[in-house]
Amino acid sequence: MSASTPSPDTALFGIYEISKILTAPARLEQALTNVVSVLSSFMDMRLGMIVVLDQNGDPEIVATSGGATPSGLRAIDILPRKIIDRLVATAVPIVVQDVCSDPLFADAVEVIAQRLGDKVSFVGVAIKADGGVIGTLSVNRVWEQPSGHSFDGDIRFLTMIANLIGQTVKLHRMLSADRQRLLNERARLEKALDSRAARPEVAGIVGESPAIIEVLDTIAVVAKSNSTVLLRGESGTGKELFARAVHDLSLRRAKPFVKLNCAALPESVLESELFGHERGAFTGAVAQRAGRFELANGGTLLLDEIGEISTAFQAKLLRVLQEGEFERVGGTRTLKVDVRLIFATNKNLEEAVARGEFRADLYYRISVVPVFLPPLRERPGDVALLAQNFLEQFNSENKRSQIFSMSAIETLQRCYFPGNVRELENCVRRTATLAHEEMIIDKDFACASGKCLSALLWTGSGSGAYFGPAGPEGQRQSAPGHSAEAAASESVYGFPFGSSPESQRELKDGEDLKDGVGYPPVRRMIEKEKLIEGMEKAGWVQAKAARLLGLSLRQVNYALKKYNIEVKRF
Repeated sequence: MSASTPSPDTALFGIYEISKILTAPARLEQALTNVVSVLSSFMDMRLGMIVVLDQNGDPEIVATSGGATPSGLRAIDILPRKIIDRLVATAVPIVVQDVCSDPLFADAVEVIAQRLGDKVSFVGVAIKADGGVIGTLSVNRVWEQPSGHSFDGDIRFLTMIANLIGQTVKLHRMLSADRQRLLNERARLEKALDSRAARPEVAGIVGESPAIIEVLDTIAVVAKSNSTVLLRGESGTGKELFARAVHDLSLRRAKPFVKLNCAALPESVLESELFGHERGAFTGAVAQRAGRFELANGGTLLLDEIGEISTAFQAKLLRVLQEGEFERVGGTRTLKVDVRLIFATNKNLEEAVARGEFRADLYYRISVVPVFLPPLRERPGDVALLAQNFLEQFNSENKRSQIFSMSAIETLQRCYFPGNVRELENCVRRTATLAHEEMIIDKDFACASGKCLSALLWTGSGSGAYFGPAGPEGQRQSAPGHSAEAAASESVYGFPFGSSPESQRELKDGEDLKDGVGYPPVRRMIEKEKLIEGMEKAGWVQAKAARLLGLSLRQVNYALKKYNIEVKRF
């Protein structure tokens, strides 16, 4: 060999210099190139090369120093793939005294001879990290004649350098992965902000839950066309607000938005309200009057509770939907209008069609684009936002500055609100009106003291809509000596333990809470057939079925689960 292995002192100094390079802030490619350059000053070599492999085992970074590359050749062409594969597979150093005569270099002999000459030796070690090989470190030195020179010192020195390189590559990859993760998160947040900014503001609709965002996105798309919309959902979910949103986001926003509750009027009055009437058409018709269709010409007409109209009137409405024309009551002149129609209902129209209570042809006319509005229980994250919005409205109307405490918000979030947003607004306004202090606390709510009128409506108990104190897991704590099933039954039926007068007495041994002992007889389980019959009459709206059956909402919900009855969605 033309040069000896570095002495221990020289090797130590070389490791120190290389460690400074690897810890300095620089791109990985530049740092590795600098390492090879420094390495060449400690070892008399023709060529040094660091190859970092990617996850597929292909060269990702190739850093070299020494020798000029002939035109058209790459530095990696001098290192045969067989060498890289063996180092990766075995992680054992490779020493070749004469590369031109070794079969491992047979495919690269010509390239090596062009760049390095025909008397070259090779020493290569694996670069390791996390127990695997992630690259190679190799040097080519001039070999003049056979000798007894040992390569052990070269291997030890290169192995130490390779270990430093391996840790540096690992660190750079971790930082790169973290940086990419942060960039992806930033891109995701920017996209969310852009979509939120692109989502038009809708007056009166408050919420950030996925359920409400999905509805708003649907409405933003639907509003661009003139297609008929059918808003479906439980009472109190804000169907009128969403209908207004469709109008405000459409090209008809500058035209009238007219609404009519079909269930609030008898059929004879409903016909006059919708189509108008001529003078003298009936007793009291002292002048001609335009109907809602005429008033909404060019704009939007909302017909709420469409499922409540009679089959006879359905036929009259169907003609208007098909032809866009009608006559006033008592008139003969046919009128044509350009109206975008929005219908709303909390009734199961599919079952009404099956029972013959609703015309199938009218159903297909009004249900062009059905939009399902989520009940408040499916958007619990919006309770606090809605409550705060209602309190701000109350403060503005009454010149107050009341605020909710954290305990007050937690109380609201534990309530069921079967009346949905309308019931929540009622609760907030009542509590704000009766609160003694500027800050509303949990004890200000009627449900906390068993005086909630809304809960009396739904459950027959003043605290029926209130889930009560939560246990350590967020579940209601059962009374001592009571089973978890009994506690669940208490909660489901709307009588938190200790909330009703009958529950104040001490239960005797052997008494079964599920059989109604200690509670009013209404707590007994309803028969399955009666439950299904009541649900069908109520259009599978549980709150309505509870009123028809004389039960609480929780009783109905518990019975449905007990009998494993699937609630039909529409």
